[in-house]
Amino acid sequence: MKLAALVHTSNVVAAASGRLEKTSKLAAFLKELTADEVPIAVGFFIGWPRQGKIGVGWATVADASAGEPAMAPTLELIDVDRTFDALQTVKGKGSAAERARLVRALFARATPDEQRFLSALVIGEVRQGALEGVMLDAVAKAASVPADRLRRAVMLAGDLGVVARAVCSGGEAALTALAGYRVELFRPVQPMLADSADDVADALGMAGEATVEWKVDGARIQVHRDGDRVAVYTRNLNDVTSRVPEVVEAVLGFGARELILDGEVIALAAGGRPLSFQDTMQRFGRKLNVDTLRSQLPLTPFFFDVLLHDGAEVLDRPLSSRLELLEAIVPAAYRVPRLVGTSVEGAKRFQADTLERGHEGVMVKSLAAPYAAGRRGSAWIKVKTAKTLDLVVLAVEWGSGRREGWLSNLHLGARDPATGGFVMLGKTFKGMTDELLEWQTKELLARETHRDGHVVFVRPELVVEIAFNEVQRSTQYPGGVALRFARVKGYRPDKKASEADTIDAVRAYAP
Repeated sequence: MKLAALVHTSNVVAAASGRLEKTSKLAAFLKELTADEVPIAVGFFIGWPRQGKIGVGWATVADASAGEPAMAPTLELIDVDRTFDALQTVKGKGSAAERARLVRALFARATPDEQRFLSALVIGEVRQGALEGVMLDAVAKAASVPADRLRRAVMLAGDLGVVARAVCSGGEAALTALAGYRVELFRPVQPMLADSADDVADALGMAGEATVEWKVDGARIQVHRDGDRVAVYTRNLNDVTSRVPEVVEAVLGFGARELILDGEVIALAAGGRPLSFQDTMQRFGRKLNVDTLRSQLPLTPFFFDVLLHDGAEVLDRPLSSRLELLEAIVPAAYRVPRLVGTSVEGAKRFQADTLERGHEGVMVKSLAAPYAAGRRGSAWIKVKTAKTLDLVVLAVEWGSGRREGWLSNLHLGARDPATGGFVMLGKTFKGMTDELLEWQTKELLARETHRDGHVVFVRPELVVEIAFNEVQRSTQYPGGVALRFARVKGYRPDKKASEADTIDAVRAYAP
């Protein structure tokens, strides 16, 4: 199958407003693919190639896009997939130059439409609405298999692409074979995900009888144990066991022979307050002196769920039952603190105490819900208290996918009183409605000063209110800091750029 056909389908799906229409378009496309092409296409549609993160930045993509595009589509899905394989294998001296060469060669064979899609795919910005839930429904429709059975197979296999390949070529018979999948030690399953709510009252209304617990801003981990063997996996199912020996030691002390636990690991200061997410993630770099880092930046695991215990799968039990089991296995020092069956007033007091301790918010979880691996829904709801800053738009990038033709990704700056200028803090494309995209495209083009490739530079006049979770240290931007999980709350026409927040105000949030 030609890449151009996938790009066309992606654009059609981006323009579709309803889930059913998106599902039908994707299913029709999947039916035309060979078995080998199915997992490639699934990965491209959801914005996560089967190889995982490609690790190519904007600079490399911009350089590759500067060359002459192909006049006619010739690239096959397999061609792109092989290039991604090659990019993953490039290591050592001269690897940056070789990776750049591979990307340039790929883009030289791509038409302008294909280049735009590849750019978004490589840097992780495919946004046409084909999230994994929609894609799963499309696979079920294409293969004529029940979506609930397919979802469970994906949950246990941990890879939608692998399961899609099997059922699109084997149909119901393949799904029956996959039904034999069980939760297995050292084969991680996809983590259960959470919806969001603005306050605990709304969350409790959605969840029914519930537990309220700390929302720990650490690294999600899934830990498997079989006797003396322990493995630790990230939310992307990567094995990081060697990097977190204190987690291994803690779990070996628990009273069980076989375990699969879900939790977070976080770096804490001496007084028990959480350090920044950035500090925690230092422990997950590629080249580490683990012993030295452990002494300087120890990690503490906090577990909040159990999926398997001494040979018994428990993920289908209600959360109330799983929590009883968790309390029997895991010491309190390694469990996420929680309130069970509390009132709205009690939940608000718990939330206030959680925030006072330095954590980012609370989770509200239905006590009746099973563990729905890989799914996002109202059984788990996160309530976070976001900080906000008033910043100035310095530049903006043209969007791709369903945002093609609109200015989307904002370059944000804080005011520097010392120079009278603005200091770049980072970018965001999150939190924008179609109406806002249309408005800001018009307003920013009216303020355009010049362009550099896909970036439009503007007069620093528009002030935008940005919500964020954390300010972290960064060498990427001139101010030495960057915003984590930045998203647009709205523009502030009542404010002039001279009234925007200063770089010193931003730095005051940094640890």
